[in-house]
Amino acid sequence: MNRTHHDPAAVGAPVGGYTHGCEIAEGRRILFISGQIPETADGSVAADLEGQAHQVWRNIAAVLAAAGMSLDNLVKVTTFLTDRGQVPANRKVRNEVLGDRKVALTVMVATTLEAKWLLEIEAIAMD
Repeated sequence: MNRTHHDPAAVGAPVGGYTHGCEIAEGRRILFISGQIPETADGSVAADLEGQAHQVWRNIAAVLAAAGMSLDNLVKVTTFLTDRGQVPANRKVRNEVLGDRKVALTVMVATTLEAKWLLEIEAIAMD
C-alpha cells in the first residue's frame, strides 16, 4: 500500500505517535485526517467554542492543502464535543465553513484529552 503522511507546519507537530493526515494512494487517493484540536501551531487556544471550532477547521484545511486537496474533497466528518449545549455553536461554524458541501457527518459528546479543548474533529477526504 502506498501511504503518505501529511504534517503541515501550520498545524503544529503531532505528538503521541500519529500523523495529522494519512493518504492512501490505490487508484483514488483517500486521506484520513486525525482528530484535529483547537490549538494553533504556537499552542494557543481560543476560550470559546466558536473560536476553537474555527481553529479546528483551519487545521483541517491545512492538512487537506498539504495533500493537494480542499474542503471539497471531504466525504466524512466526525466531531467530538465536550457538552451537548455546544451543538448549536458547532453547527453554526460548520455550516459557515462547509457552506453547501454535503458530507457524511457524526457528532458525539465525549471527553477530550485536554480539558481546555472543547472539541476535536476528524475527517476523511477522497479525490
